[in-house]
This record gives sequence, structure tokens and C-alpha cells, in this order.
Amino acid sequence: MSDLLNRRLALLDQETTRPLLAQGLRGIERETLRVDQQGHLSQRPHPAALGATLTHPQITTDYAEALLEFITPALPDIAQALEQLDRIHRFAYTELGDEMLWNQSMPCPLPDEKDIAIAWYGTSHIGMIKHVYRRGLALRYGKSMQCIAGIHYNFSVAEDLWKILHRAEQTPGDAMYVQSESYIAMIRNFRRYSWLLMYLFGASPALATTFLRDRPHQLDVLSADTLYLPYATSLRMSDLGYQNNAQDGLVPPYNSLLDYMRSLSLAVRKPYPPYEKLGTKINGEWVQINTNVLQIENEFYATIRPKRVIRSGERPIEALCSRGVQYVEVRCMDVNPFDPLGINLETSRFLDAFLMYCALEDSPLTNPEEGEENGQNFALTVKEGRRPGLMLQHHSQPVALQDWGLELLDKIAPVAALLDRQRGDTVHHDALQTQRARLLDAEKTPSAQVMQAIHTEGGSFTRFALKQSQQLAAQFRARPPGAEELRSFRDMAQQSIAEQQHMENTQTGSFDEFITDYRSRTSSQLCCEN
Repeated sequence: MSDLLNRRLALLDQETTRPLLAQGLRGIERETLRVDQQGHLSQRPHPAALGATLTHPQITTDYAEALLEFITPALPDIAQALEQLDRIHRFAYTELGDEMLWNQSMPCPLPDEKDIAIAWYGTSHIGMIKHVYRRGLALRYGKSMQCIAGIHYNFSVAEDLWKILHRAEQTPGDAMYVQSESYIAMIRNFRRYSWLLMYLFGASPALATTFLRDRPHQLDVLSADTLYLPYATSLRMSDLGYQNNAQDGLVPPYNSLLDYMRSLSLAVRKPYPPYEKLGTKINGEWVQINTNVLQIENEFYATIRPKRVIRSGERPIEALCSRGVQYVEVRCMDVNPFDPLGINLETSRFLDAFLMYCALEDSPLTNPEEGEENGQNFALTVKEGRRPGLMLQHHSQPVALQDWGLELLDKIAPVAALLDRQRGDTVHHDALQTQRARLLDAEKTPSAQVMQAIHTEGGSFTRFALKQSQQLAAQFRARPPGAEELRSFRDMAQQSIAEQQHMENTQTGSFDEFITDYRSRTSSQLCCEN
């Protein structure tokens, strides 16, 4: 442990400051495909009974029309967020009819690209720009890639905690600046150590053969319908997933919020010839927001993002420029097919300890060389993380994944102990012990358990995934929401529909004018260009 971490833990372990550990917020965004009872992708529109995807605060869609996204409120205890996520699932199952949720990160066998519907958000200007953005994603990356599902974990530290550290360490700058740069320092540490999350929680070592659409690959054949890598942890996070050559080197390792915003701002304005050839309109219809490397900031694929809650019509980078970083969004977590919600409480407790460690530990400035090393460690872990004796690189020196992982758990342990003292229990310690067992025995990892289950189903990813999804669907249907809870969700759905209709009925101007104004807000008006 660094001296800085020791000092910070001692400061936060006082009676007056320890309660601040319970005042950060946690939230989960869970993606999941709608499929029929045979495991085929749903061809139906988003169920109206679930509300309007544009305006519903907890139930929306991601890229594809069939890719549901459940969003919990940000709450002080992750257990509360998981309880709310469970409620959303149980309500959804009351309205899904004969459909069910595909409880995997990698999708079911998909129909032809033309038969995968892009998410629709109505005819308001804001709804249309969300749809056009997704049309652009389909052109740039293909629709199959937009059917991959994940778990996004939103994490914040109490603002008063940052202020306590600010005063104690006499850091230059105002409170907003110090908070933002503290989150950026946290992200630097996350990128150094996030390979550990892939080993511990990766759950996508195999996929349906049809997913690759006959593209060249380096995967092994497990059966007629399944491809895999024998020691993989998360093929979702490998170069089969969202990675794109256009984004290579797009946002180099960054040492400040300003660095990050400048890189994204430039990427949203930098022309990219292959996208220029496609154009922004085909037969008078908008097919992408622009022809630049990124249409909008959120197109940049990252394992973690600095975030700020945005206002209606506001761009993410505008929010960061004006109000600073509010929380981080961890985006690399696979759906665990054995967990009904895709993630469980013990995993979440470990994430809290891991992220708090990243926030409080010393975080030296980074450089391109370290960034390349971090990227290689991550890529190696997602493809070969369970390989016995696998070696990673740490400060340009070889180190065994198992040894480094155990060392990291030892460093996280005092943070977990402090979190437990605040709560008066041992839940974070217990979560660390579970992960220690996984480092000592790779067969206990979710990815190994998935492979064992696939082998039990004759080597078929699809048969395993369908069977598991059917079992979990039956569990949710056996626990329908009570009358009051059902009424609350149905009221929320109706309210969202009314809100979307109001937006559509009261908007002014043309969509062309709206999108022109939206695109213009990537120029020197942004504070990061001053």
C-alpha cells in the first residue's frame, strides 16, 4: 500500500468521516435481448405496456429494438439498486407475453442483418437523433454488434469526501476541479488493474457461430454451432466486440479531464473517409449524424467513462465542461448467465471495494507506453485469462496473472475492511475471499463454469443459453409484482408515453435544423477548446 492510501484510509476511518463512505451512489444499467421461446430474436416492436423508451426512467432500449435496457436509480447501497433491478425484471415479465430475456452477453443466433430492427424512439427531434445515431452505428459496425449485452456499473463517491481530501491534502483548484481530477486519477488506476475484473467476472468464453457472419476469425470450433477459445474469459470484450479501427488511438492515455474532452471533441469533428463515402443521407433519409470518426462522444468505446447527468438535448461533453465529473460508468462487466439479474450482490460488493481502492490509491500520471501495456494486459486476459501460468506485464516486467491478482487483493483488503467497519459487517471482506478462491483455482471463475455448462449441453452455446434463459424466465414469472407495485410501474409507463407525445406535439422547427444545431455544438463553443 502506498503512503497516500494509508493516510487517506486513516483520515476516513475517523468517527466524523467514516459515514461519508455510505453517501456515494450506485446504479446499474442492465442490457438484455428479447427472444421467443425458441431463442430467436424478437421481431416485435418494444412492448407498449413497458412505456416509451425515450422518456421512461427505468426501461428503455439500447441499440437494437429488441435490446432492452433496465436502469436503476442511483442509490446509496448497491443492495437497494439490485432490489430495484429485480422489481423491473418482474414487472417486465408481466408484459412480455410469450417472450423472454436472453441471459447472456453474446446474442442468440441472429437473423439476417436486414431483419434486425434498429431501436425506435418516436418522431420528436430528440427521439429521431437517437435513432439516426443507431442507423450510423449499423452502417459503421453492423447490426449484429449492436445485439451484444453487458452490465454497466455506475459509481460515485460522496462529494463531501472529495472535499475532506481536498482540504487535508491542500490540493490546488476549486472543489469541482479537484473532484473531476480525482475521478480521472481513479480511471487511470482502473485502466491499470481492470484486467483483474475480466479474469474474475468474464462470462463470455463462447458464442454462436452465426454471430461472425462468416468473417475471418481466430476462434476454435467447439461444435457445429459454437466457437470459443479454451482459456477465454470475455470474448465480448475482445476485438470481436465493439472495437473498431477508426477508433484506434482515438483517445490516448489521459492525465486530466481537459485531455479527455479535447480528444473526444476532436474525434467528433475529424472526418473519416470511409464514413464520408457513405454520406449522412441516403435517398433523403438521415443515416448517420455526421461522417466523422465519432458521430457523438458516446460512440467512443471505453471500459470506463467519466460521466455527468445530462440535461435534455445536452451533449455529454457539454455537461462535463460546465459541471465536471459526477460519477464513473464501468462498462466492461459481462452478463453472468447464472445470475437472474446478470450480476449479484457479492460481485457488486467487490466492485465497490475495487473502485474505492482505485479512487483512494496513488495514481501516477500515465503515458502512451503504459497505455499500450494496460491494453495488452486487458486483451490477453479476455482471450487467455485462464491459461495456467499466464504472464502479464507490469512496468515492463513480466508478472504472473495469479501473483499480481493476489497482490492486488491484498492491497484492496484494507479498503474493504474500512467499508465493512462503516457498515458493521464483513460483506466486502467476504467478497474478496470469493475472488481469492477464483485466483487460486481458475475452474471457479464464471467463464470456466460457462464452459462446463456448455459441454454438458453437447458443446452448444445456444442450447446452454436457451435452457438457462428459460429457467430464469420461469423464476421471474413465479414471482410477479404485487398489485401496488404493478400499478406503480404501469403508471410510470403511461406517464412516459404521455411525456413523449407531448414532446412530439409541441416541438418546433425541422429535424434538419435540429441536427445542424446539435452538430454545431462540437466547435470552439466547448470550454475544452479555450
